[in-house]
Amino acid sequence: MNIIQRTLFLTLLGTCCSMAFAYDMVPAAKPQAATLLKNATVHTVLNGTLPHTDLLLENGKIKAIGSHLTDASATVVDLTGKHVYPGLIALDTTLGLTEISMVRSTNDTSDVGDDNPQLLAAAAYNPDSELLPTVRANGITHAQSTPRGDGLAGQSVLVNLDAWTIEDATHAATAQYHLYWPELPRVYADSERTKKAAEAYQQAVKRIKQHFNAAYRYQLSVTGKPDQKEDIRWHALAPLFKGNGKLFVHADQQQAIEEAAALARQYQLPLVIVGGYDAWRLADVLNELQAAVIYTHCLDLPERTDDPIAQAFKIPGLLKKVGIPFAIGFSDDWDSRNLPLAAAQTVAWGLTQEEALKAITYDAAQIVGATGLGAIMESYDASLVVSDGDILDPMTSKIEALYIDGRQVDLNNRHRQLYQKYLKR
Repeated sequence: MNIIQRTLFLTLLGTCCSMAFAYDMVPAAKPQAATLLKNATVHTVLNGTLPHTDLLLENGKIKAIGSHLTDASATVVDLTGKHVYPGLIALDTTLGLTEISMVRSTNDTSDVGDDNPQLLAAAAYNPDSELLPTVRANGITHAQSTPRGDGLAGQSVLVNLDAWTIEDATHAATAQYHLYWPELPRVYADSERTKKAAEAYQQAVKRIKQHFNAAYRYQLSVTGKPDQKEDIRWHALAPLFKGNGKLFVHADQQQAIEEAAALARQYQLPLVIVGGYDAWRLADVLNELQAAVIYTHCLDLPERTDDPIAQAFKIPGLLKKVGIPFAIGFSDDWDSRNLPLAAAQTVAWGLTQEEALKAITYDAAQIVGATGLGAIMESYDASLVVSDGDILDPMTSKIEALYIDGRQVDLNNRHRQLYQKYLKR
């Protein structure tokens, strides 16, 4: 091929690759009239379960809840025998940042370095990701798209999963800064190797403390000198030090959580522990700081060889018992669609069904500072899931409709398309 032919070929190839990572479902348009959902079993999360209840949706909000509601201009949908839930909220995901995990060019989850608080997941979020419709099909309407990395990895964003652009997708929430605490050093048979691992851990922790000390001093200098030369890293942390953001520390083991809590206490930073396998052991420390936990191990094996085989399943119940606010998360991309299954697992190990549902709806919204989301109440966002059965039971649940801000979303996805394709083989 000559140079013109090669250029045309590469352009076409690039276009095809781009199309391969964009789904075919068109984001739902804003309804022209109100929507009246009739005769459903409504799981409000905050006010119990209401049988034979109507919901009036207008301008993206829940306008009214009750029996025998009427609105002459509304589109009426009969949901007799169906269940209506708040849209599920998936925390600590990489949705929109990852497409194919084994293809590096489709992964925008991290950057080099361990001091990147200025990096925004929103800048890399792809609202056309093929993964989003597959996750929506399990009742998830919103997700926290979270950067990965070492140390200060950046800021996450709360998004709805049906939008044309990141601006359309972004849901108002508090600023969310993510700090990945280094893993505790292992003990090896070789004492010298153990010593080096311990030293590496201490150096990593020291570097984190240096970053926060530099950021704190920067905030003081900016306050006193408005013409101070800007450092984009520490400038990005201003909302956190002013109490307008939260520090999400990814840590599981007790020592790591204690050290993270000490750092938060030193600078009076609002704290959320992500992972939190040992968080229940530190109730006094975390409750003193009014910290919360995003627990992400509901379907995991135990962290320690001498833990009971069901230890990971019991921890949400233990967090509830010691009074630590928590939500249930699923730290993945496409696999985050298993969020309702993870919540269901906790019902057999200490939580009630209502508490498990609350942990993936209202509690999740509260932890990220999203108001008017995660429950079915008047004036709340009309982000709802209609299911034929119990949404926490994968054997009987069948998601029949999904509403985001009052817009009924297309539940088609690549999985369903492939299923239909091979039915015709």
